[in-house]
Amino acid sequence: MTTSSLSADGQATGINKWLVAVAVMFGAFMAIMDISVVNVALPHMMGNFGQTMSAITWVATGYSIAAIIMLTMSGWWSTLLGRKRFYLLSFAIFTVGSILAGTAHTFTQMIIYRVLQGLGGGSLVPISQAILRETFPRKEQGIAMAVFGMGVVLAPAFGPVLGGWLTDHYGWPWIFYINVPVSILGIAMVMLFVHDPPYLRRGVKKIDWPGIIFLAVGLTALQIVLERGQEKNWLDSHFIVAGICVTVISLAALVFWELRVEEPVLNIRLLKNVQLRVGVLIIMLFGISLYGTTFILPQFTQELLHYPAFEAGLVLMPRAITLFIFMPIVGHLYNHFDPRILITFGIAIVCVSYTQLAHLSLQVGAWNIIPILLIMGCGFPFIFVCLSTVALSTTPKADMTSASALFNLFQQAGGNLGYAIIATMLERRVQFHTAHLSENINVYNANFQAFLHRMTAVLTQHGLNSAAALKTAFGMAAGQVQQQAHML
Repeated sequence: MTTSSLSADGQATGINKWLVAVAVMFGAFMAIMDISVVNVALPHMMGNFGQTMSAITWVATGYSIAAIIMLTMSGWWSTLLGRKRFYLLSFAIFTVGSILAGTAHTFTQMIIYRVLQGLGGGSLVPISQAILRETFPRKEQGIAMAVFGMGVVLAPAFGPVLGGWLTDHYGWPWIFYINVPVSILGIAMVMLFVHDPPYLRRGVKKIDWPGIIFLAVGLTALQIVLERGQEKNWLDSHFIVAGICVTVISLAALVFWELRVEEPVLNIRLLKNVQLRVGVLIIMLFGISLYGTTFILPQFTQELLHYPAFEAGLVLMPRAITLFIFMPIVGHLYNHFDPRILITFGIAIVCVSYTQLAHLSLQVGAWNIIPILLIMGCGFPFIFVCLSTVALSTTPKADMTSASALFNLFQQAGGNLGYAIIATMLERRVQFHTAHLSENINVYNANFQAFLHRMTAVLTQHGLNSAAALKTAFGMAAGQVQQQAHML
């Protein structure tokens, strides 16, 4: 994009704005997809590196910690280095991290390379959103956020399908290698079509070291607490209690310090803007809702319905398709309807779909789930597109990158909180329902006696002696109890 293809306020004109949109969406899409695509391959990595499931999840956790820190600091880094230069540097680090992760031979190497990947990928999302906001004129802001949303919501849905297919056919290293050609194309397009507008601030007078330390420590501790809390049984663990204390102290110190320093690493003052403040709180609830179902639905389809990872991803794909279709539709409607009405309509549709999901059973098939997900996919665009457009609409362009970082930080925090809440609820309610259902598993229950008699007879006919048949029948009953407890 040449200078002549920019308007007076730094916005791209004509076809150039769509070239900019495609260029920056490569980075956002790859950074988000890399989170979900890795989750599918973790069981395979566990065997390859000889680690437990608890340990192997640090492959995902290491990336998340590095990414959320860089996401939060993206506005500051953009000011320090220049936004385009920092974006290209981040994209390059993400690509190098992907190559190295695919070549990892030890578990330590994998963790280091995933952290490197996160350091590169974390800032790609907020900067992409900020560039899109500035590239499109005010009357097309809804369309700009629709384009951004198409990439953001399609990536986590597409990730498990691609990850499952690559892992099954070529092995887990290819979930990293596949990033390389796409990233190179994205870097080339950014170099050609994206330029920093003249109003962006460049350089900082003094590096905010205390802010960087408080931010890094606080977000790292928070991420560890949310991801390890249920595993360690929350407040029963001294490790988690210490993590909570470190989180609270560090983040409180961060807020206190950043409100007083002249050039903060995290510009919390932007939250004085009412629309941004309300927007980040609602997007946090949106994150809890979206990422909570993103966690629980694969658990349901794989663990209870026994779908392979690839097929489970295909079952969830229709939601992504309707999201993709409705994003530009909502972007167009934004200019014709009150966004509050559109957001409320979207929330209503999502609530209807959640109510239907709450009545599923172990007897359902894919075609019982898909219509519900299609409805859900229609609702989310009304929330995301309108909310992100309104929240950032009154932010000065010079502060757009920092505001976008705050917006995405709260959405990511909501997503992490959603994972933690759902994992905790699932674990504890399974224990509750198991205890409740087990009360009826005894020899004094006529139905259970009939089940034992019937199953023992069948197993005896298949060659087991009476004692082994009875033991196996009890085991089958216990398995049924566990299945039903999980479903409940």
